[in-house]
Order: sequence, then structure tokens, then C-alpha cells
Amino acid sequence: MNPNPTHAKISQIQSELVADGSIELIETRTDAIQRGQDLLPYAMSVFIPALANRKLLTNLERMQSLTQAGFNPVPHIAARRLASEVQLCEFLSRAVDECNVRRVLLIAGDEPEPVGPFADTQAVLDSGILQSCGIKEVSFAGYPEGHSLISTSSLQQALTRKLAWAADAGIGASVLTQFCFAPQHITQFCATLATEAPGVPVYAGMAGPTDILSLMRYARLCGVSTSLWALQKLGIKAATLAMHTDPTEQLRIIAHHCATHSANNIVGIHVFSFGGFPGSAQWMHDVIRAAVPVEQDYPVHSQV
Repeated sequence: MNPNPTHAKISQIQSELVADGSIELIETRTDAIQRGQDLLPYAMSVFIPALANRKLLTNLERMQSLTQAGFNPVPHIAARRLASEVQLCEFLSRAVDECNVRRVLLIAGDEPEPVGPFADTQAVLDSGILQSCGIKEVSFAGYPEGHSLISTSSLQQALTRKLAWAADAGIGASVLTQFCFAPQHITQFCATLATEAPGVPVYAGMAGPTDILSLMRYARLCGVSTSLWALQKLGIKAATLAMHTDPTEQLRIIAHHCATHSANNIVGIHVFSFGGFPGSAQWMHDVIRAAVPVEQDYPVHSQV
């Protein structure tokens, strides 16, 4: 790979990472979807969080709206929040039949005790429910800065088991990383994974445009502590912190890594839209368009 990629090359890689990436829909109202529909590539994956205070079936309405708008909805499945196998079967069956869902993000959930029969993500996999309901691909979470409740070695072993399960089951597997304030932690994590699990697609998570206070609040809620703590320890104030959290700068660092490392699994980015779905969609749109020649275009839901 070129050790000194040009600005044009980096810009092109940035555009491709965003166009081939995904975004999270945090809003509960569906009117935000229309605004994103006019900005994002057709059939982009949009993830729907599984929140502790929201019943799983209530996500079906948003997923139906996403499907109608030309997106691919990807629901989060939090194993420890599932009350029963029946609940999971009903949700996935309806998601597949009514919303054309084929991919899920499977996470454990941070409840101290499981609500139902699933203690972790492996228990969901071993149940066979995903295959029986028609799920074709599973995304697993990756933690570039570790997890506050689980040791790094345990995380690595669990991910290895889950990827092996997917290979044996004939189900597609990918890894979606948690966001952080130090993008080099993401590139280091991805470089290690490229060696340990070559060929497994990785989506590098990053926070979309938002204000600093909201970003720090979400960082604490999501367990992103290491790089946040380090920056705060250095006495970096909110105005300077923006330089470390700007998604464009983080994207540039990840694109540079892709350009200079031949052993690289990163196929796209995943945007956590903490500042709102429309704002993150606009940023993604602008990045994609910045590298598209004026005589070309990319497929969107409507002409832009």
C-alpha cells in the first residue's frame, strides 16, 4: 500500500467508507426518516437500538417506515433483555416478514441479571432461533477500549467463538466497533482483528456531529471511558475536546489506515447519530459528495 497517500486518495476512501457504511436511528418518531431518505444512499443499513425502557415490538413501526423509505433496517437484539424464546421468535418473524429484515446486531445488554433464558449472545446463537426465523447475517460488537464489565481476554475469546459459530452455521458475520475519542484505538483493534479473523468485515463506529455535552453524556452511557478519561485528565476543555471528537477528523484517520495497511478488514463506518438522524445523514451525504466527480452520481432515494 502507498505509505503516503494523496489527499484525493484519502478523500475517495472516506467517501467509500461512508457510502458502504451504516447509521443508527435513535429517534422514536418516524418523521426523521424522510429527511435522511433524501440524503443517504439507497438500501443503506439503519440500525434500531434495543432500549431497556422500550418494548421490543414497538420497534417494528420504525423498521416498517425504514423499509418503505428504501433502507435496510437492522434491529439490535439485547440477549439479557429478552423475556423468552417466544418473544424473540415473534419479533424476528415479524421483522423478517413485515420489514424484510435479514441482519441483526446481537449484543448482550448490560442488565446485572438476565430477564429471561438468555444469559449472553452465545445463548441466543445456540438456540437456533436466528436461522429458523430467516436471519442471514449477524453483526457482533467490538470494543476497541475494552468493556467496563468484561475482561479483554474474555471479550476476545467470546468474539472468536461467535465468529466460529457463524462460519459453522453458514450465516454471514461482521463486527461493528464501539465509538471512542481516540480513533487510533479503533485502527489498532481492527489491525489485530484483521490478523486473527481475516476476511471478517468490520464497520468502524464513530459518533456523528453533535454538541460536546451530549457526546460526553452518551459516552458515559455507552461505557466509552478510557479515551474520555484520558482527555479529561489532561485538562482538555470542551472547546478543545471538539478537535478530538470531530467525525471528519476521525474518518480521515481511519481512511489513512485503510490506505496504508494491506491487511485491513474495514469495509465501512457506522455512525452513532447522537446529534440526531438528519444531522448525521447530512454529514454523511456531504462526505460522499465531496469525492464524487460532478459528472457522476451515486444512487440515492431522490435526486439531490
